[in-house]
Amino acid sequence: MSYCRSVVLEGQLPLLKEKVRDALKGQGFGVLTEIDMQATLKAKLGHEMGAYLILGACNPELAKGALAVEPRIGLMLPCNVILRELDDGRTEVSAVDPVASMAGVDNDELKQHAALVRDRLNLALDAL
Repeated sequence: MSYCRSVVLEGQLPLLKEKVRDALKGQGFGVLTEIDMQATLKAKLGHEMGAYLILGACNPELAKGALAVEPRIGLMLPCNVILRELDDGRTEVSAVDPVASMAGVDNDELKQHAALVRDRLNLALDAL
């Protein structure tokens, strides 16, 4: 089982960031956090790398449902989506697979709910 689904887009990361945010919004997700890994690792470690952005995406209705069936699942929220600059100038967009990330939680209702979240994330990726 893969832990994510990815698509590769033509264009550089800064130009695609809003397109990804809009695709997530179209499926009810907002972006709660944005982490610029390139800037963070440069500032903290002096490490050079290509553009790499982590978006913490949350669909409030789906998050509410997950919390209702597993109160501590907030430890695994929000759903991360990354944008990663490739060597050829394209950008890879990857979304976590909530079914895979929550596989260790022994709760069948949560697993069914995670499949709904995965479907919504997949629709967002398909829209790209």
